[in-house]
Amino acid sequence: MSIRPKDLPPVPEQTAAVARKAFPKGSLAIRVRDHLGGVFTDQPFAGAFGTRGAPGLSPGVLSLVTVLQFAENLTDRQAAAMAVRAIDWKYALGMELADTGFDHTVLPRFRARLAEHGLERAVFDRLLEHCKEADLVAAGGKQRTDATHVISAVRDLNRTELAGESVRAALEALASAAPSWLADTIDVAEFAHRYGERINGWTMPSSRTRREKLAHVFGQDALTLCRAAYAPAAPPWIRDIEAVQTLRQVLVQTYCLHTDARGREVVRKREAETDGVPPGSIRLASPYDTDARWAAKGEDLFWYGYKIHLTESCHAPAEAEAEAEAEAEAEARADILPPNLITDVMTTDATVPDVKATAPIQQRLDEHGLRPGEHYLDSGYPSAGLVHDAAKQGTDMVTPALLDHSAQAKAASGFDKAAFTVDWKTRQARCPEGRTSSGWYPVTQHGRDAIVVEFAKADCRTCPSRGKCTAAARGNRMLTLRPKELHETLAAARAEQKTDSFKTRYKLRAGVEGTINQALDVTGIRRARYRGLPKVRLQHAFSAAAINIVRLDAYWSAHPLDRHRTSRLTRLSYQLTS
Repeated sequence: MSIRPKDLPPVPEQTAAVARKAFPKGSLAIRVRDHLGGVFTDQPFAGAFGTRGAPGLSPGVLSLVTVLQFAENLTDRQAAAMAVRAIDWKYALGMELADTGFDHTVLPRFRARLAEHGLERAVFDRLLEHCKEADLVAAGGKQRTDATHVISAVRDLNRTELAGESVRAALEALASAAPSWLADTIDVAEFAHRYGERINGWTMPSSRTRREKLAHVFGQDALTLCRAAYAPAAPPWIRDIEAVQTLRQVLVQTYCLHTDARGREVVRKREAETDGVPPGSIRLASPYDTDARWAAKGEDLFWYGYKIHLTESCHAPAEAEAEAEAEAEAEARADILPPNLITDVMTTDATVPDVKATAPIQQRLDEHGLRPGEHYLDSGYPSAGLVHDAAKQGTDMVTPALLDHSAQAKAASGFDKAAFTVDWKTRQARCPEGRTSSGWYPVTQHGRDAIVVEFAKADCRTCPSRGKCTAAARGNRMLTLRPKELHETLAAARAEQKTDSFKTRYKLRAGVEGTINQALDVTGIRRARYRGLPKVRLQHAFSAAAINIVRLDAYWSAHPLDRHRTSRLTRLSYQLTS
């Protein structure tokens, strides 16, 4: 397939006339074409298509179809049908009224090509650049970030189902890629009887003994297949099949191979307490989506899949005095404000903590010239180092700092770290009773620089406030501090978050919850449509672009989102008292 990069085709006169007649007030698709036609061009996708071969459909047109598809939460079949029967879609795509469109299978092939060439964010980035040029987003303003969980497109499997389904997936792949080799290696009839249908826990034996025996059979079959695939006589390309590599990893993480008293090799299931299992960040849970992971949040939320982080521009809420102004003036001011637009979208597997996303998000915003002056985040995103580094680059991270987790701080009694005075010049600390530390030891803990401060045992044992300070068996108090700049940054942040001004300022962060809810309602980001991290990233990038065009459409049509959550009665009260 080849392309010659070009812009969207012009709108045929007949299509334009009928669309204007059918939609006198316009529609989302029509306004997207009128305002954003230059965003959806072929040029960004040139690297994913060749210059020789049969010409294919315009990737710019397909990207616009995909954005509209996500804006209306349609399937591929529905999106292809809309390109045939919806007049406003025909207008947006520059199609004749009699154009029969394209087959729905074009869309998954287009997405696969984008994911293969790392172009998942191409449309989102171009749309963001257009909004930047239109002064709808800019650097130095306020932005806020939050995350939500994403459920994988594959079904949940327990360990026994995973083992059996991994064998089945490998057999299906080998039956397609190397049928002759597979027929010479295994008893096809026996394996077809066992793995012909998908492995389902509901149809497994009810007794525990028979289930354990079945798990042993799955392990033995996995070992037989892996040994055959990795044997010297096997074709080398056999072991390069993804399903075979996945089977090998599942075999290692699920089973142990040992020799019994008779000298026979025995495959048995791993026990977490005695044999150990891989950490969740690398443990496979399905042979059909090897990027998804199990994760938990709190005691109630467990999911298998991914996590998405959305960052959007935002504006400070109206103050009490502004709310007391006349309604007409308030509405006029609301029309002036640009819409809140998503400025970054990041997708990771479910095990990646939020704090690992902070620096990449800010780095991408910086690369697009959109580094915020104030970045509002919840308590999962900051660390002392991140807050300090962001401040040096001009970003104030408005976020609850990590709390002191010492026993004294948790109990809210006794002497926590804040009760000690640190003299960085003399490299000493002074306790509330006036005793000076006797040791100052720079160390490395968990890959980070730290300082351990020790007080003399003789001072601590005779101290009248020892019960408020330490209960350590060694008898003396020790403090673990971060380097000076980080320690002072963290201390200042902890002190600031206790003030009323910070609490009032931090209320602005809550608005991003509405953006996540809108993304759930409009595009369904809570559930992955596709399998594999690259395609889930593509889904989320197009979802973010779709949310932006929905908000831009409201802005263009002079129907901005209501920024005033007070009731009409309250507004009337403000007007009468002003």
